[in-house]
Amino acid sequence: MTPLSATNDFVIKFANVNGSGSASANELFAKSILRMGVPVSPRNIFPSNIQGLPTWYEVRVNERGWLGRRGGVDIMVAMNPQTWDADIAEIEPGGYLFYDATRPMPKSKFRDDIVVLGVPLTEICNATYSDARQRQLFKNIMYIGALSVLLDVDPAAIERLLGEQYKGKEKLLDANKQAFHLGRDYVTANLPHPIGLRVRPAEGVGDRIFVDGNTAAALGCVYGGATVCAWYPITPSSSLAEAFQKYCMKFRVDPETGANKFAIVQAEDEIASIGMVVGAGWNGARAFTTTSGPGISLMNEFIGLAYFAEIPVTIIDVQRGGPSTGMPTRTQQSDVLACAYASHGDTKHVLLLPEDPAECFEFSAAALDLADRLQTPVFVLTDLDIGMNQRLCAPMRWDDTREYDRGKVMTAEALEAGKDFGRYKDVDGDGIPYRTYPGTHPERGAYFTRGTSRDPYARYSERGPDYIYNMERLLHKFDTARGLVPQPLLRSAPQKTRFGAIFYGSTSPAMAEAIDELERDGMMVDTLRVRAFPFPDSVREFVEAHDVVFVVEQNRDAQLRSLVINEFGIDPARVPAVLHYDGTPITARFIARAIGERMRSANGRPAAEVRAAPLGVPVSSAPR
Repeated sequence: MTPLSATNDFVIKFANVNGSGSASANELFAKSILRMGVPVSPRNIFPSNIQGLPTWYEVRVNERGWLGRRGGVDIMVAMNPQTWDADIAEIEPGGYLFYDATRPMPKSKFRDDIVVLGVPLTEICNATYSDARQRQLFKNIMYIGALSVLLDVDPAAIERLLGEQYKGKEKLLDANKQAFHLGRDYVTANLPHPIGLRVRPAEGVGDRIFVDGNTAAALGCVYGGATVCAWYPITPSSSLAEAFQKYCMKFRVDPETGANKFAIVQAEDEIASIGMVVGAGWNGARAFTTTSGPGISLMNEFIGLAYFAEIPVTIIDVQRGGPSTGMPTRTQQSDVLACAYASHGDTKHVLLLPEDPAECFEFSAAALDLADRLQTPVFVLTDLDIGMNQRLCAPMRWDDTREYDRGKVMTAEALEAGKDFGRYKDVDGDGIPYRTYPGTHPERGAYFTRGTSRDPYARYSERGPDYIYNMERLLHKFDTARGLVPQPLLRSAPQKTRFGAIFYGSTSPAMAEAIDELERDGMMVDTLRVRAFPFPDSVREFVEAHDVVFVVEQNRDAQLRSLVINEFGIDPARVPAVLHYDGTPITARFIARAIGERMRSANGRPAAEVRAAPLGVPVSSAPR
């Protein structure tokens, strides 16, 4: 057996028990490598209970900058007996197992093709600390110390992070440093070190920042002019509203009077929260709510009202596994269709699909502009993988000269001058009518906001022509949105190819690595990252330019694929689905294997035969 050997390129996974305090220690490990200039991408995979169930924390270390999940584990830190067998099975041949060797384990519990690294963590903790909680917490820091020696991680980087974390708390700082060095000292005296996997200082981070998507989206709402947030707590979106409050306290408080220039309401449920946002939007405020799939289900009636009454609303949906309660702490791209056609009747909504925290910031701000410009609900669809995991991304930038796009608002002066005002009348040919803010003029510009059918002047009407006029105008407005939303990003393969792939959102980092792997094997694939719905014509043109276009997404029912087929009338055989939905983020290996198998089987065959072939793309069955 040849042990794995790599520098600044490996996957380490921590298997812990939820509630044991391991998350902060594992994050400390990831950030210490980042401080050495090596890109990392950590992912916290945790259960939906408070404590006791298994939890995992996976860190991708890659100097080239691949930030998606690769697939496979090179070193497993197995600290949970409950998941031992499954955790050991994930290790790559030649990989490493780090475990608490306080209690002897039978040989049958190990594998012959991995390197075993045992440290008696519990024994050392029991000999050093008397308090049970301290023993548990400091055991986590102790294994970080041990790993720092085995992987050659700079101990100064970890100690600086500890100093920042416990600034002003000297006793806690000293205790954590003691535990850290207990782990280092044991490995130094008892185990061969460093192992084949090592960390070396690099310059791969550059000016990128390390932030989670929920925090970035909250800051985007602040910069985008939001002053009202109504929400109801739900995983994985709650931290977005909490971050918005934190930033409002910094940027939305009058420095002279101390008065808050914002309103944040934790409503009694999701129905109340969207109702408050609709009311605020009608009144002229920039307002948003943040939720997840179950919240979207409850909000549907108000979403339909906002669509038909044409009220600006921004909804940030941090998606999770469904349906029903589903998997509250696992990720999926599961709400695409639910949001695109939310509410009963004929509705179509604008969706923005960010790939990382930088776009969460950009798209959240843009959604507020689009909602005002289009006078309609606008959805920002992130997911747990983007929202709750810290990611390296481009710095968030803002043009201070940028002005908010408030859309078509009829002023008192225009009304006074006798300008014709029909609240639901298309006067510019783009499907978007003019609106007035409440109280704009004492006599003119008033209208009754209703969710029932009306004529262009907002007068109640059940006449068929009036209803058809409104419904077709709404479609025309949706068509106008095609040119306003973020456009798809095309990447052409180095050589001409008849294969393409469409993807979106958090699939992006794994997709980039998968395509790189395929091209190194001589398989060329053009890619198109879709960033919004409605789709521009370039999406249809991309499909028509290739014999086969794979649509890669993280849900069971191929929801984006369904949208593409439905919107453009495309032959389903042209767009086979590549689906991953076990609750964990999709991996580069899964994508490369799924697309590669289909491309190899199609080599040399005519286009019609390729399209008619059974898909044969496996769905991940990994338990985590």
